[in-house]
Amino acid sequence: MTRRVVCALAVGALLFSGWIPVEAQDRVADPGGLQFNVRFLQPSGGPVIPFFDGWYDNPDGTYELVFGYFNVNTEEVLDIPIGSDNVIAPSEFDGAQPTHFLPVPVDDHRHRGVFTVRVPADFGGRDVVWTLRVADKTFSVPGRVTSPPYELEGWDQPGRSTVAPMLRFDPSGPEGRGPAGIAAGPLDTRVGMPLPLALWTTRQNPYREADALPVSVTWFKHQGPGTVTFSDRTAEVAVEGGGTATTDVTFDEPGAYVLRVLAYNSVRDFEFYCCWTNGFVTVTVRP
Repeated sequence: MTRRVVCALAVGALLFSGWIPVEAQDRVADPGGLQFNVRFLQPSGGPVIPFFDGWYDNPDGTYELVFGYFNVNTEEVLDIPIGSDNVIAPSEFDGAQPTHFLPVPVDDHRHRGVFTVRVPADFGGRDVVWTLRVADKTFSVPGRVTSPPYELEGWDQPGRSTVAPMLRFDPSGPEGRGPAGIAAGPLDTRVGMPLPLALWTTRQNPYREADALPVSVTWFKHQGPGTVTFSDRTAEVAVEGGGTATTDVTFDEPGAYVLRVLAYNSVRDFEFYCCWTNGFVTVTVRP
């Protein structure tokens, strides 16, 4: 079995190059080297590689460790249930990671800022390690808060005059912003029965008098055993006064699911590691 430890080189760099499926290959990229290379992509049969995108601090003194992934396959979707092949250590932080891994996204090289792990203020120099195993290839990445180059701005980037959208699942309920986002549920439905979902989003940008750029919304299956179908997987929401996006989601197998919705301003935001917001909805699906 081959094992690699993957560390993103620098916040803001293009992601991942230099990995060659050879037993003697130990380095994913030379120091300072470009981390993306088209040789790494293939239609199917490749691994999923976990990435540590960086960290940011919360107002209460805790920290968010931000993780994403790179499914190097351009066509193959992979499902890796939480367990020995998809695990976060220490075990107290296990369970928030995705189990459903989509191919390389359009206009980008990987899926960034998919979830966070919250660690306490006194976490110090310890690591949170995410490990993924596909066939005989195992990749692990450590997340830590002791490296200043990996510090992110979270949901507010004054240098680019932009902020992450605000997101609610109830018009009068709690709101979230940034990669840690907001959670809702559990909801309950049956196999084959459309479940209506709605969200409310806006952007309160103090850096611009007029910021009418719509919020883009995309839904994902984050965890769960079966196929998930969205009637409207993507939408653009006007920000004036706060906008609403709706979709119906249908499941083909019973079980426990987590859905993720991504609210962002533009694809370019991901190159600067700010500013977008995740929302997570837990759903129990009965036969």
